[in-house]
Amino acid sequence: MFKARMDAFRDRLEAAGIDVALITDDDNVYYLTGYYDYLHMEFGRPTILVVPRDGDTLLITPTIDLVAALSSARVDRIADWNDGAGEEWRTELPAAIGTARKVALEPEHMPPVVRAYLDSLVDKETLTSVTPILSDMRMIKSDEELQLARHAGQVANAMMQAGRDAISDGTPEYEVALAISQAGTRTAAGLLAAHYDDRDMSPTTHFLQIMASGDTITKTHHRASTRVMRRTEPVFLCFCGMTNFHRFKLGFDRTFWIESADPAQVALYETAVKSQQAALAALCPGVTAESVHAAYAEVIQEAGFDYPFRCGRATGFSFLEHPQLVTGDTTILQPGMVLAVDGSVATNDFRAQVGDSFIITEDGYEPLTNHPKTLEDVILPA
Repeated sequence: MFKARMDAFRDRLEAAGIDVALITDDDNVYYLTGYYDYLHMEFGRPTILVVPRDGDTLLITPTIDLVAALSSARVDRIADWNDGAGEEWRTELPAAIGTARKVALEPEHMPPVVRAYLDSLVDKETLTSVTPILSDMRMIKSDEELQLARHAGQVANAMMQAGRDAISDGTPEYEVALAISQAGTRTAAGLLAAHYDDRDMSPTTHFLQIMASGDTITKTHHRASTRVMRRTEPVFLCFCGMTNFHRFKLGFDRTFWIESADPAQVALYETAVKSQQAALAALCPGVTAESVHAAYAEVIQEAGFDYPFRCGRATGFSFLEHPQLVTGDTTILQPGMVLAVDGSVATNDFRAQVGDSFIITEDGYEPLTNHPKTLEDVILPA
């Protein structure tokens, strides 16, 4: 899988007249080589993948992660560097770039310290962006990636059910987060054992749980806190950061109430559900990404609310990929894309959101996440 991706990438470099590409985004390093680490630039340690259109591929990575790199990186050569020793990660770059006439980088993902050094090595006119090539490659998922997406959906569904079951009057938010994490981890562990020969891939869910309840409901990305939930309160669960199985990400959201719901809030929730339904009615191959957003936005604006945020986005090995379901993105949807599609309504004192992930198929879409959205299912019993 990784060799095929690298070969396809190098073919595209040649077609674009690019002599060498420097990859610094950790998701793209993984996409091309199978290598990942957990520290990367958070601890000031650059990892750089050097891909010439001809010649050996090179992974420059910290010595502290060398064992992991030797185990997983599908590259021709690995050069490790140690903190404070010599020129560190800079040592290999001059020779790797050599006399290249066109050097491609990821402008939005290259650490500033690496970019500053690169600028000292080559003229500005030599540089170009490799992001469009990688974004285009990653839009259409392989069969192996679609299997990961389906398994990520199973993990997400298990987390949503566990979160739903843990919500109750008198329960603090963090207890819901703990239940979600345990369910996701156990489901992921079962899938890894049954379907994947990879003892190093962790099943453990990570990323702070996004949830809000009661008077925090309008805080879109509020994290689980010590706040105690009470009856009649709305509760929002979001797994857009938590659903991360075998490095494949999805989007998934639901809004619930404890025991009963304010009729005014219910009316807003129903509009949010209708906006997602409108988006799904438009979701199919051959249409533009922005047309799906337009269908969703029309429902929201006709109900008297402000123009909404994007309807959704592509996901994969990154939380945000291309295309986005938003005005101005004219990308034509194609089979094999994986998209998170939301419905939402927000006011000053209430916010409702529902969201799911889907694979675009030849004649429509395949749901990856599923949890009921009817009022009977989201107003939780005592």
